Amino acid sequence: MVGNKNKVLKLSTAGSVDDGKSTLIGRILYDTHSLTDDKLEAIERSSKQKGYDYLDFSLATDGLVAEREQGITIDVAHIYFSTPNRSYIIADTPGHVEYTRNMVTGTSTSQVSIILIDARKGVIEQTKRHFFINNLLRTKEIVVAVNKMDLIDFNQEKYNAIVEDFQSLISGSDYQDQNITFIPVSALHGDNVVDKSENLAWFKGETMMEHLENIRLEDIQEEAKARFQVQTVIRPKTEEFHDFRGYAGKLKGGELKVGDDVTVLPSGRKSQIKSISFFDQQYLSASKGSSITITLMDDVNVSRGDLIVKSEELPKESKSIMAKICWMDNKPLEAASTYFLQHGVKLVKSKVKSINHKISTDTTGATEKVSQLNMNDLGLVEIQLAQPIHFDAYDENKGNGAFILVDTKSNTTAGVGFIL
Repeated sequence: MVGNKNKVLKLSTAGSVDDGKSTLIGRILYDTHSLTDDKLEAIERSSKQKGYDYLDFSLATDGLVAEREQGITIDVAHIYFSTPNRSYIIADTPGHVEYTRNMVTGTSTSQVSIILIDARKGVIEQTKRHFFINNLLRTKEIVVAVNKMDLIDFNQEKYNAIVEDFQSLISGSDYQDQNITFIPVSALHGDNVVDKSENLAWFKGETMMEHLENIRLEDIQEEAKARFQVQTVIRPKTEEFHDFRGYAGKLKGGELKVGDDVTVLPSGRKSQIKSISFFDQQYLSASKGSSITITLMDDVNVSRGDLIVKSEELPKESKSIMAKICWMDNKPLEAASTYFLQHGVKLVKSKVKSINHKISTDTTGATEKVSQLNMNDLGLVEIQLAQPIHFDAYDENKGNGAFILVDTKSNTTAGVGFIL
């Protein structure tokens, strides 16, 4: 089977100002020996210049000048590192409310989210918003890192109180298919991040890295129906492959096998899968996330943007959709506005039919009647399309249930939507 066998785990981080998020990532990089010599020297030099008697690991991730000067995270930074067990990609996302759009972007492709809580402050409004966004994006694996335990003298009772407060958020969540793990840490001093700490001897669970290393990818994979959107049609027209007609794309959800009965949408033509290949290798099946080329038994007219699905697993088809939208543009979203809606590689003209309400980004999910959505707002919106699309609810298939809205004049990405 062709599939994602390189054991890459995609993480995102979320935390309020001064929760130590960048320090935690820097500590992980340092303790896993993932920092280059020049980067480590720069951290040591900068820490001395600031008069610190410790290494300021936040410098390993705060890449923008404004971030380093203010000591905050603004943009989404992607950090890559590896252990003997697997490779990691960390999306270091900002936690401030004015950068909600950045957090949604960074979290949307992550399999695991690390939510940081300052042990001195406990669960605050920002924490609730971070948990809400992870629920919105249906992140299955959540790690709640209670950081700065050294500043409360590694007090177990205070840690337990924070866990109890967070548990109340979980009970009010509309997404219960999550595995939530609580871990007390001190990122600055390295307690319980990579190595166990005597200061936290009362905690019998795994360290942060032990937990991440032991996450089974199959346990956090989305269970969804197979959706294969054609990105390009391959016609070599050479002597060796004179009649070859292949369809290349990425499989979103499920599994496809040679011999499967499939339907091509929007035409509705039926056929069977003749072959599945990746570069010059042939396979009998392909799993979710595979970038593959397939051929069909019959000479069916298939174009870029067409969707190939199993005949017994047809998606929904409509010219009108209801979706939760995170607005990312300076220009507000208003009813009757027109945008290009990009669903995978398919681009269709769309019109905002109505804005039902704005959604509060805390766990209450409170709604508010509004006439427009401003930057970083979340809202429930009905959209009319110029032509039908074939989709699933985001809860059922993330890849086929999400879209972006593109400004027709500036061509900027104005918003991201999750279909209900």
